[in-house]
Amino acid sequence: MMNEMLRTPYGIRVHSVKDVPADAFIKAYALHLKNSGKFRLPQWVDVVKTGPAKELAPSDPDWLYIRAASILRRLYVRPDKGVNALRTAYGSRQRRGARPGHHKKAAGGCIRYCFQEFEKLQLVTKGIKGRRLTNKGVAEITAISRQLGVK
Repeated sequence: MMNEMLRTPYGIRVHSVKDVPADAFIKAYALHLKNSGKFRLPQWVDVVKTGPAKELAPSDPDWLYIRAASILRRLYVRPDKGVNALRTAYGSRQRRGARPGHHKKAAGGCIRYCFQEFEKLQLVTKGIKGRRLTNKGVAEITAISRQLGVK
């Protein structure tokens, strides 16, 4: 019975976040952050751009919850990531007209804000080289991924 409860639609047992597709986990955890009310949105969330290569702010009103869930998943997969490493990962190509495009880093304020909120919730702690998940953070995201495996 227990083995049947921890299976995904793909027939794989769910033990961790790595056993669940990334997009499904990010959507589920973003919804969890939104419904729990613990992760507060800042006032600037509707006007800020996600980087210098972008022309407009994101059109999805829940974009910061999605970014926060994605950051937490990245920290689970590869711990000891700092703001600058995630700026590079979330960066994009800047369009420069007829000239070739160049990679631009993402805005650091959004990532830093997510880290600060996660530190308030005691999900992330500062390490020597960057941030890493606490035991509470690992337990929370593992619980969400196991809920996805039951469905």
